[in-house]
Amino acid sequence: MSSDTSTYAPDCLRCGLSSNIFAAAFLNRDEKLPHVRQATRKVDTLKLLSLILWETKSLDIKKYIVLSEALDEIGKMLGGWNGQLTKNSTLPKQGEK
Repeated sequence: MSSDTSTYAPDCLRCGLSSNIFAAAFLNRDEKLPHVRQATRKVDTLKLLSLILWETKSLDIKKYIVLSEALDEIGKMLGGWNGQLTKNSTLPKQGEK
């Protein structure tokens, strides 16, 4: 995301999103899932806010497209991460039946 489009995202959401992603990256596998899900919710909120900005003509179409494509890509990555964590958490651990 370029710096001029990211300025439209509220700072608290951007910082919180980064915080959740970094925390999940460095935590143990068992502790990652809540942070990934929280990051996904924040991406969804940013998507909604950017749509509102575009609809109210506060954000031009070119910037909206760049921002929404970046948020979609981040959402897909988080969704894949969430899927892997969910799949792995439901598998029995070695030695269990």
